[in-house]
Amino acid sequence: MIVYDLHCDNGHRFEGWFGSSADYERQSEVGLVDCPECGSTNVGKAPMAPAVPAKSNSAPKQNTGAKEAQLSNAPMPPEVRKAFEALAKAQAKALEKSRWVGDKFAEEARSQHYGEADETPIHGKATKEEAKELAAEGIAVAPILFPIAPPDELN
Repeated sequence: MIVYDLHCDNGHRFEGWFGSSADYERQSEVGLVDCPECGSTNVGKAPMAPAVPAKSNSAPKQNTGAKEAQLSNAPMPPEVRKAFEALAKAQAKALEKSRWVGDKFAEEARSQHYGEADETPIHGKATKEEAKELAAEGIAVAPILFPIAPPDELN
């Protein structure tokens, strides 16, 4: 997982968690990264300071009492890791009997909704606009919490 500090064109700052930097780029390109406060999809990475450890031969920095924002590359706390693992396991179980439809998700969902195809669980790719249009038509859609690799890209 990679965490980015993000900001929208309205000045809101927020955090985004992605499976990789490529996942961020891919989701951003198709408008899936949006501001949780205003919904803007004009989102960019905010400047971040790297977490650089102190040299072993330098004196530790004295605490001045002032509140300072800290970034960390430390391991996730056990309870956070456990929560992510439980969510990932629940998602994997939900997708076990679901069929991958790739970029044809909106088309397949509509076909099932309007009775042109048998209803079966499906998952795939849809743009934010496609998802909004499906929801407006009364078609149930939900995002996948963790990125998944299409079946043809698995080892």
